[in-house]
Formats: sequence, structure tokens, C-alpha cells
Amino acid sequence: MIREARLPQDEPAILSFITGLQDYEAGFESDRRRDPEFVVEHWREVQHRCAEKHGAMFIAEEGGEAVGWAFAYEEHGELFIKEPERRHGFLAELFVVPAARGKGHGRALMAACEGWSKGREHKLLIVGVLAHNSRAIRAYEGAGYAPYTMFLRRYLEP
Repeated sequence: MIREARLPQDEPAILSFITGLQDYEAGFESDRRRDPEFVVEHWREVQHRCAEKHGAMFIAEEGGEAVGWAFAYEEHGELFIKEPERRHGFLAELFVVPAARGKGHGRALMAACEGWSKGREHKLLIVGVLAHNSRAIRAYEGAGYAPYTMFLRRYLEP
């Protein structure tokens, strides 16, 4: 079951999901912060983005227990993007606890974010994914998402 997040009741679960996502991504991306302060700082940033950018947070439940979450907010693209697509939804985070993966919670959270985005009259929903997160990429592509843009990086020698 998917529902909108209820605050402050869901805050402990969301904080654990933020930690879980960070730990998961640290498995293939060395730049992830893992300090205790990060979780609190990031949670403040999530709340700020949701408030300032008309965002929404969703919780996946299984047996009455929170097992995942997603949050999305509204973005405005660059001027070179055509007007109907410039204002769009951005699915910023999605996480499901390992024990609940493979049961459709991730897809249901995506659908909730898509429904929210349609309700805001967006023409598209964009999701950010780390290049080495092949599991997430497969899940998003399986749900109909297609590659859109790509960032490349190079670490510079001092």
C-alpha cells in the first residue's frame, strides 16, 4: 500500500530510509557521505525542497510497517527546453528496504510520484540515477523511463 507521508509520525522511518539509500549507494559510489550529521542535514533539505518546490513524499507499507519511500518535487528546466516540458516533476529519491524488494513497492512508489506529477499538470517526470546503479536503472527502464541526459566527471589532479 502506498500513502502520503505523515509527519512527524513517519520521520523515524524516513531517516532510516535516507541512511539505507546512502549505504546502498556507497557500495558503488565512493563520494557518498556516511556521517551521522548527513541524515539530519539531508532530511532538512528534503523538507525544504518539498515546501519550496511543491513536492510530495510517499510511504510504501507492508503489513502496517513502512518499508519504503519516495519524494518528488517540481523543477523548471532551462530556457532552451520547450515550454510544455520545462516545468516538470523530478523524482529525487526512492528507496525500499532490502527485505521488501521485488514485491512491487518500488513500482508502486514510482506510480504514486507519476500520479502526483500528472496532478500538477506536468508533461514528464524525470528521475536521477547513479550510472552504476544498474538495479535501479533496470527498474526505471522497465517502468517506461528512458535515458535523457548524462553527466560525465573527471577528478582533477591537484
